[in-house]
Amino acid sequence: MAWKKVPPQLVEFLENALTAFDSERRTMFGCPVYFVKDNMFAGAHEDKVLLRLPEADQAELFAAHEQAVPFEPMGRRMREYVLLPDSLYGDEAVFEKWLKRSFEYVSSLPPKERKKKKMRGA
Repeated sequence: MAWKKVPPQLVEFLENALTAFDSERRTMFGCPVYFVKDNMFAGAHEDKVLLRLPEADQAELFAAHEQAVPFEPMGRRMREYVLLPDSLYGDEAVFEKWLKRSFEYVSSLPPKERKKKKMRGA
């Protein structure tokens, strides 16, 4: 199954929105994603913004914005990730609130341990 390519406007929008956050931009599956201490906190998938949030914040987001949905690439739920509705992109204060919550949550997590690469022939 092929995913839609992230529109350049969304890439630029997300990049501009995340300049205030001390994060590292990477690319995963052709999509821009942002990391804090090697933990992903925000990114784009197809034509949506995704954020990593704890359960309580997810419940609040889903209650306030019924178009927000769990992130389920390839039909499998990524437990702490949500896709934001387009309506949030136009409300700068609300969008920044959720970005900040995601950043603060992921910043509180321990640094992710990078997996050691296996040596071939060993």
